[in-house]
Amino acid sequence: MDFECVETPKGKLIIKLNGEMNVVGCARIHASLEQIIDTTHNNHLLFDLSQVSFIDSTGIGVIVFLYKRLRAEGRMLEMINVQRQPMEMMELLRIGSVIPVRTELR
Repeated sequence: MDFECVETPKGKLIIKLNGEMNVVGCARIHASLEQIIDTTHNNHLLFDLSQVSFIDSTGIGVIVFLYKRLRAEGRMLEMINVQRQPMEMMELLRIGSVIPVRTELR
């Protein structure tokens, strides 16, 4: 699992994730994502999951952990371009009732 960051003209930070958000994949990126949250001044972060083919409870845990950190600072996290299995998992766990989850970027 890896990622790249892109800042939008409107001041949002898109974090484009790529790979599987499982124990192995999340172990590779968790500390880096925390560092980005600590150092960025963007108040609105978007996780682009268009290239995430699989997510398990570890991946969901990382997302919820980062969401709580951002929320405590008055910042926002959204998940965009969520497809296939990751969307099924988020619907099953009702993640969208707390964290905005979209199948496309608006």
